[in-house]
Amino acid sequence: NGAAFSRVRGSQSGRGSTSWHVVRKFLGLISSHNIPVYLIDPLILGLVDKDMEQIRSSPGGPSPQCKYFCAPRDFTTFALLDKTWKHEVGLFRTAEKMGFQWLKILNKDPRLAEMDDLSGMEIPLHYIFKLASHAIHLVVFYERSGNFLWHGPLRLQQHMDRKFVPFRRLHFGRYPGAYEKPELLHVSIDDLQVQIPKDPSSFLEEMSHSRFLECRYREARAFFQLYPDDASLGAVEFRQKAKSLLHLAALTLNNLGVKFWLSSGTCLGWYRQCNVIPYSKDVDLGIFIRDYKAEIIPAFQKAGLPLKHKFGKVEDSLELSFQGEDDVKLDIFFFYEEDDHIWNGGTQAKSGKKFKYFFPKFTLCWTEFVELKVHVPCETLQYVEANYGPEWKVPVQTWDWKSSPSNVQDNGVWPVDEWDDVIQIY
Repeated sequence: NGAAFSRVRGSQSGRGSTSWHVVRKFLGLISSHNIPVYLIDPLILGLVDKDMEQIRSSPGGPSPQCKYFCAPRDFTTFALLDKTWKHEVGLFRTAEKMGFQWLKILNKDPRLAEMDDLSGMEIPLHYIFKLASHAIHLVVFYERSGNFLWHGPLRLQQHMDRKFVPFRRLHFGRYPGAYEKPELLHVSIDDLQVQIPKDPSSFLEEMSHSRFLECRYREARAFFQLYPDDASLGAVEFRQKAKSLLHLAALTLNNLGVKFWLSSGTCLGWYRQCNVIPYSKDVDLGIFIRDYKAEIIPAFQKAGLPLKHKFGKVEDSLELSFQGEDDVKLDIFFFYEEDDHIWNGGTQAKSGKKFKYFFPKFTLCWTEFVELKVHVPCETLQYVEANYGPEWKVPVQTWDWKSSPSNVQDNGVWPVDEWDDVIQIY
């Protein structure tokens, strides 16, 4: 019950706390099995971040007070990279000898979801080690083909003890998450040697926007049974060009620090068929106008994508189009937030007519698409339905951007004296 810990020397400084002792025992356990874990507990990292200079410069001797691991809390969270460790049986045996109870949470490996014969394979996603009144939550991260790290959701199976720990208060596992690979730093915290992300504030910022949506592989397979995929040479070549263009666009915008997401037909392709729609002829991205930067156009030009057209202006209905390889183009739509909706604009070059496309408010989640970590609207179904109506599952090869979308409305006409600025075609 943890009572024995109160008599340990040093308790005046907090090291008599159950949480510090359990963390110390856990670190000893994983060290004895050569398992490299790193601290991702947001409460502790938040405190550490404020003291980073002091922690970096500390010689590693005894610290005067226990300030990070000693606060009473239910659990402490660490991360493990899957590929760095495989032999769990010995670890569990040692853990039990040390007094730990443990729980392993498995689920299907989404990286194999496209392969029918392997799609049911399960992988460990979370481990929980409990001793006395404190628990260690060990989150398993996996590398994905988009060169990022992913962790799965924590879903208890029916036979599991739902009172093993206060699961609802765990910081990781409510949703899957996606993260960049962190650079790690070895530090001494409260006289314990641990690894932490080198930049804790960046990690904590990532954590607050880490929710990940898996592609809907089962629905995509059902879609292709109804509508066989186009495997022609032209379709294969277009998809390859679209993939290259999307990778180049992501690199360019990420270097600028501009957040974007898959929009229009590109978003529909991801949601409906986990792939680029072969007859779409372009790549569509969305950007909130608040994230607009004047450097966007020169950055794409420098990347070898000349500006094809620029419609609208920053205050109203801005959209950009860049010319990719052959006839594949990149369309970037800028979105404007109102009280109860979000919209982007469209412009007809020959008439100066303006159009407005309305969307319900949405937030952004990560996904993996054509081997790329990229954003999509979390509320994808509402987003797609707004644009394509309730029949979005049925392929439509003839599409008029002025009349086909369900959410389009006329928005007046640009004044003729503004045409030189708001209708620029190259």
